[in-house]
Amino acid sequence: MSELAWENIIKNQREPRVEKPRNTGCTMVMDVGKSLLETDSILQLGGNYIDHWKFGFGTSAFIDKAVLQKKLSLLAAHNILTFLGGTLLEVALLSQHCRVYMTRAKELGFTAVEISDGTLPIPRFRRKRIIECALNSGLIPITEVGKKDPKRQPTTDQVIAEVQEELAWGAVWVIIEGRESGQGVGVFNELGRVDEFEVDRMIDRLGTQTEALIWEAPLKSQQVFLIEKFGAHVGLGNITVDQILAL
Repeated sequence: MSELAWENIIKNQREPRVEKPRNTGCTMVMDVGKSLLETDSILQLGGNYIDHWKFGFGTSAFIDKAVLQKKLSLLAAHNILTFLGGTLLEVALLSQHCRVYMTRAKELGFTAVEISDGTLPIPRFRRKRIIECALNSGLIPITEVGKKDPKRQPTTDQVIAEVQEELAWGAVWVIIEGRESGQGVGVFNELGRVDEFEVDRMIDRLGTQTEALIWEAPLKSQQVFLIEKFGAHVGLGNITVDQILAL
């Protein structure tokens, strides 16, 4: 890695984690069905450590609207960004304009939106328009790069180019795909081990833009590696909700 990239890493490792609201070192948890009571308990204990709350897959579609809105209000009171899993948007785009989806999400009380093409292909020009659509709707755009299928993984150069492009288009954070398994995708091999060489390449090419990354890292060993690499300012995602204090 370049000398400047190493200096940035060392600087981040030495500095204490900033208080909320954080622009760097954000932690995103994955919720696939926590009740209001469970959510309240989690927030009482660990709300200060959670920045982004993702409603995984299409789970939010099965929650009563009134309950969902109460849950979103509770999370907003703890200064936590809320958004739906990107796969739901990918499916929605098959039958409707992104503006319909964004308007509905905003009306329900979501504060951000995840924009991905991990399952269904979306042309780059359309990705740009979707980011603009989110901004115009008053939602914070969080994009995700990478594919869910282990056989369709982009190269590191492709990931770097997409990160740079999407940040230029207005994305506030970019998630690096790691799935819920953390195996065989992104910077993880089939056993879930981190490819340090590829991580270093991304650091070298992206420089300070790595501060806008959220690495999906569901496995403890991956979390340990990334914390040791970047320090307290690392952005981590797909953290199990009830493991936030352990993290």
